[in-house]
Amino acid sequence: MGMQNTLLDLNNHLFAELERLGDEGLKGDRLKEECNRAKAISAVAGRIVSNAAVILNAKKLDLEYGKNEAPRIFLGDKTDKRLLEEES
Repeated sequence: MGMQNTLLDLNNHLFAELERLGDEGLKGDRLKEECNRAKAISAVAGRIVSNAAVILNAKKLDLEYGKNEAPRIFLGDKTDKRLLEEES
């Protein structure tokens, strides 16, 4: 079974972590552990957001240029023998 998380879920996780970090009763080792967890969550969240931006930009290019007329950097070089074989 695959994960079905969304960017809204990510937003909720980030706010939940912010609330945990704002807990005035969190001190000492528990605070250090929560800070480490927050750093890990932030790193993963950053990757997810970057990936979403790439997907969005690819979709924008697709909508702007169409699948057959996209810039080579988007589709690859059509003179590449491997690409020609895949299209056959």
